[in-house]
Amino acid sequence: MFHDVPQSLLERMKALELLDRQQREGAAPAAERLRQVPRETGMFIALAAASAPDGLCIEIGTSGGYSALWLALACRERGRRLVTFEVSAGKVVLARESFRMAGVEPWVRLVHGDARQHLEGYEGISFCFLDADKELYLDCYEKIVPRMVRGGVLVADNALSHKEALEDFLDRVVSDPRLDALVVPVGQGVVYGRKQ
Repeated sequence: MFHDVPQSLLERMKALELLDRQQREGAAPAAERLRQVPRETGMFIALAAASAPDGLCIEIGTSGGYSALWLALACRERGRRLVTFEVSAGKVVLARESFRMAGVEPWVRLVHGDARQHLEGYEGISFCFLDADKELYLDCYEKIVPRMVRGGVLVADNALSHKEALEDFLDRVVSDPRLDALVVPVGQGVVYGRKQ
């Protein structure tokens, strides 16, 4: 999977990495910043998604599409599709451009809207990457887990960098008997959970 990444996808990843770096250095307004995962987290979620059982792959919080590009690699590898949700109209435009330029449109469906209002239409979730506004994590989690297949994987970003803001969410995940979960110190820290 990592040894045969299409050049168009690599180029778009590099462009998004540069844009993210420029925004951080230029102190872009918080609402406009990409807030994308570091490369090692992208690789981690791609491996996790590729290792998940058969089913639907979803992402909550598309931003500019960087993490979705990593997930598209896993979807391409496994012959499945990613459904990714984003509320910001500006980020939806950027993400659509990312998917077109990277050539991953056959594996990615972008939904402009709040995932919490759409999740009831999706069942058989085998993988979910959660990287949205932190106050939404717990609500999203409670909507996702009942729709996951046995052995399905949930990965949530910022478990260490936003530990205080995610305290209720983290407590719920690690104590939830429906999942086996732990915090993995990759990138900004991720919660990795597997449904029983």
